[in-house]
Amino acid sequence: MSLVVLPEFLVKAENLDAFLKAARDDAEASRANEPGCQQFDVIVDIETKPFKVMFYEVYDDRAAFDFHLQTPHLARFRAALHLVDEGPVRFFERVVAS
Repeated sequence: MSLVVLPEFLVKAENLDAFLKAARDDAEASRANEPGCQQFDVIVDIETKPFKVMFYEVYDDRAAFDFHLQTPHLARFRAALHLVDEGPVRFFERVVAS
């Protein structure tokens, strides 16, 4: 079974483009450079203001996620966290994959 990580962020309209640029960089680098990263989607709830941005990250296991935490692209992403209010990070076990 895989590990699913769901971080959540609240982003004001004026910061959305810059934050999404940083999020895309992290997601693309994760998929390209981390063998244990199965999926990394960035989703935006367009109905909420400020915008709610969530990541849907799927890793082979906790070790693969721990590897992600040490990557240079995550360090770059963390530099953009001043643009948001951080919400919860939730962890799930994926039992069925499509």
